[in-house]
Amino acid sequence: MSAGTPRSLPSSGQKSIQDICHPLSAEESALSRSPDVLNPSSSAGEKDLSLPNGTPVDTSSPASSSSLLNRLQLDDDLDGETRDLFVTVDDPKKHVSTMETYITYRVCTKTTRTEFDLPEYSVRRRYQDFDWLRNKLEESQPTHLIPPLPEKFVMKGVVDRFSEEFVETRRKALDKFLKRVADHPVLSFNEHFNAFLSAKDLNKRQGLALLTKMGESVKYVTGGYKLRARPVEFAAMGDYLDVFTQKLGTIDRIAQRIIKEQSEFLMELREYGPVYSSWSSFEEDLHDPLEGVAGCVSNCSGALEELTEDMSEDFLPVLREYVLYIESMKNVLKKRDQVQAEYETKLEAVVFREDKKTPVPTDVEKCQDRVECFNADLKADWDRWQNNKRQDFRQLLTGMADKNIQYYEKCLAAWESLIPLLQDKQEAKGETN
Repeated sequence: MSAGTPRSLPSSGQKSIQDICHPLSAEESALSRSPDVLNPSSSAGEKDLSLPNGTPVDTSSPASSSSLLNRLQLDDDLDGETRDLFVTVDDPKKHVSTMETYITYRVCTKTTRTEFDLPEYSVRRRYQDFDWLRNKLEESQPTHLIPPLPEKFVMKGVVDRFSEEFVETRRKALDKFLKRVADHPVLSFNEHFNAFLSAKDLNKRQGLALLTKMGESVKYVTGGYKLRARPVEFAAMGDYLDVFTQKLGTIDRIAQRIIKEQSEFLMELREYGPVYSSWSSFEEDLHDPLEGVAGCVSNCSGALEELTEDMSEDFLPVLREYVLYIESMKNVLKKRDQVQAEYETKLEAVVFREDKKTPVPTDVEKCQDRVECFNADLKADWDRWQNNKRQDFRQLLTGMADKNIQYYEKCLAAWESLIPLLQDKQEAKGETN
């Protein structure tokens, strides 16, 4: 940047993401900017390159050519993309001690990345370890959207947090969280993510307050800076998130009401069927049809139970995950606004200064770099989030349709099986007459 009048902040609403060059990846800019701006973790990050328990961690830059260029596809990918990092969460186990009772999950990793010492890892983690990882990602990658974790406390409608249903629901959510991080082109190279996947002993009590310089610059932007107007493109994002929140909230409330009504109906069916079985013992001529009705009601109640469980365990968790996702996205938008407000305030001070010949202060240039970095990263993550959302909801709604069709087919088949019994009884009665 030449000395004199500073560049004005480019309007993000008039450029597509393809037209915007990420400031941290521009080679020309790299030659003229401060190393602290280009690599905000270069100085503070060196202090953080260790496990929370103090064990040194050998990590590499995300720009590692050997990792990015020599990727090996370890498994079939439905999206047709080549990946080099696969993570799964399984095998929950309950641990009981004198102080507490908790659940741990096995985290298995397969990778060909050179940043890892081994191609495979298997470690056990509890919920607070996942929470530690997410906090670290937020601190060290403030310009990116961090996937949400399931709620820490017992989910609504679940009484026992050690029940198989609750543990399995949480396992699925934790598995999805790690998979989303592993698929991210930046987050998956974070040193804390590497330590989470590979370190046997993850002691979080040390190092929680360590932040990278980029994290500090965003974290300590105070409310003293007021944003004049959010750029059109990001204002549209905020409006979309508000509407999406309302829609998800309405669907969630109705879905929970449906589940409640289905559960009540299921209890009635379970009482309804045995009545016909009891009745059949007093009616010799109607014994078979009555037993048939009891069997039909039993089959229908079983089908309804499956449908209700699918809705509770598969449908509602996706809605809740995206409600949390929206909150995460709104937080990133707020941080972007704070950085832009800081830049606008400092830029205004430069424009109205008396000495027009003095070079633009370095902190103004750094603020502009951070704004551009936020814009590029946020728009890239927004596109990735929208793609994931389309895939998730397409799969969710298709699955819901299939399960409802299966439910009605089972009920129809149950009642159709009763027709021959009634016809046989009618024919037998006619022959007797």
